[in-house]
Amino acid sequence: MSTLTTKPLCEAFGVEISGIDINDVTAEHLFPDIRALFERHSAVLFTAQDMTEETHWRLANLFGPVEDRKADERKADEAMEIPEVSNLRDDGTTTERMDLQTLNLKANFLWHSDSTFLPVPALVNILTAKIVPVDGGATELASTRAAWSAMPGDLKSKVEGRGIWHRYSHSRRKISEELAALPMFNKWPDQCWRSVWTNPVNGQEALYVASHAFRIEGYSEDDSAAILDELIAFCTQEPFVYAHRWSVGDVLLWDQRAVLHRGTPWPHDQPRKLASLCVSARPEDGLARMRPGSLGD
Repeated sequence: MSTLTTKPLCEAFGVEISGIDINDVTAEHLFPDIRALFERHSAVLFTAQDMTEETHWRLANLFGPVEDRKADERKADEAMEIPEVSNLRDDGTTTERMDLQTLNLKANFLWHSDSTFLPVPALVNILTAKIVPVDGGATELASTRAAWSAMPGDLKSKVEGRGIWHRYSHSRRKISEELAALPMFNKWPDQCWRSVWTNPVNGQEALYVASHAFRIEGYSEDDSAAILDELIAFCTQEPFVYAHRWSVGDVLLWDQRAVLHRGTPWPHDQPRKLASLCVSARPEDGLARMRPGSLGD
């Protein structure tokens, strides 16, 4: 590994890298080191960067194929744009408290891993701050790897070896029935993933849950909901959580296989805009073993 200046984000997980310009990262230069730190620490932070869109795309593609949830909505000659997490309208004003866009942002305040509801879930989210509010608007990360390692056996036994079903509209229904009914939250069939994702690089296990999860194999939906709430509550205890207060230019990326995240509220009249690229997991990232039955059981 090249010499990089690093320091922990918190005791449980995460690392901050300093002393580099993220625009200099290429497949041969710095990225192998960043990928190794990603696998080891689950979350990586770069502060005070001026990351170009070109670099954002390049960094994402170095991790793997970029996720595109709107491919079916664009014309054949339309290029994908980097998705934004924002309360800004096209005219520069902020959304109202009960707008569907605002309610969708509110759903992101639930602890989740991105894309567990997709046929191919996410490996990593690369998020950068463009506009930050004066108050609030932090992003919190929780290590389900550290939590799983510390979890009591009686709680582990409730999900170990079982599949968990995920549905996009499920998390949105917790906020609004109208939101959950939108076509964008009902595009994909329910997905079932193993409850534990094993990192193929280092063998570390992490609980794989999300606000999109609605049923654990072998339980009713009501019993599943109670267990899922218990699991997420355990994983999001203070010792396993890092809270990032954004400054413009920060770049934060994390392992979706081993980290839950959520946004935190901010005054709805204050603008906030983050740019986000998710990268899909591949078989070599452990995906091949995540379908129940993939190990011959």
